[in-house]
Amino acid sequence: MIALGVTTVECKSGYGLSLKDEMKLRSVYQALQNSEKPTLLTTFLGAHTIPKEYIDNRKQYIDLLINEMIPAIAEQHLATFCDIFVEDSAFQIDEARNILEVGKQHGLRPKLHADQLSDGGGAALAAELGAISADHLEQISDHGISQMASTGVVGVTLPIASLYTQQTPLNARRLIEAHIPIAVATDFNPGSAPSYHLPLALMLACNLNRMSPSEALKGATLYAAQALGIENTVGSLELGKNADFALLDTPSVNHWLYQFQSNNCVATVKEGELLYGTMNTL
Repeated sequence: MIALGVTTVECKSGYGLSLKDEMKLRSVYQALQNSEKPTLLTTFLGAHTIPKEYIDNRKQYIDLLINEMIPAIAEQHLATFCDIFVEDSAFQIDEARNILEVGKQHGLRPKLHADQLSDGGGAALAAELGAISADHLEQISDHGISQMASTGVVGVTLPIASLYTQQTPLNARRLIEAHIPIAVATDFNPGSAPSYHLPLALMLACNLNRMSPSEALKGATLYAAQALGIENTVGSLELGKNADFALLDTPSVNHWLYQFQSNNCVATVKEGELLYGTMNTL
């Protein structure tokens, strides 16, 4: 990731779905945060789906999330955000509202996987709860767009997931025209987006999500920082912010994203420190 020019990473859990495994994932992220150079911000996604052992008693798993997992994660400061997958196959609106409200009570700011497979009202719920961001949004309704626009929720497009799942991609123009900030991310995960190649996601954001190269670049920098609540320190080169940047070997952002290559990054700098490349490239 560093070699691709990445200096900040959001890490989600949600692949253990038990207190023991979720805590294990969080502890791994914490160890990386203490030893590696990229900034890691962690998100608790225990509400990723209902584990098969709770299919016949989903309330028991929700109680586990509310009464054990969220308090334990918050007490040990193992996450900044609480995320949930709102979908017919995962969690319903009322369940999501309850879980995210408990997360807020424990100091975890809401995020949502919203309206990916169907218009389930996830975008409107994100606006209602003051979520910092809503991911996916492929099936977002006009009502969801207006609600997000009125409350400042950042939309996050994940085009690599659309590529792998062969679903209709998000038409980001609908949200951009409503003045919703659109971040671009990889959704790197073993199930539906097994790539951490952010430049690939940017190229796909142009080709699948109908974004311009400059919109995609802003989506992976300033708007991505806004989706993590750190736009005052990173995300753009401005006086008073951290010197986090990547140097690319390309004549323009248009050329970079149109003529896709494996990697155009020749140097990555984090807080003024060279993490990748050589000083000769600078």
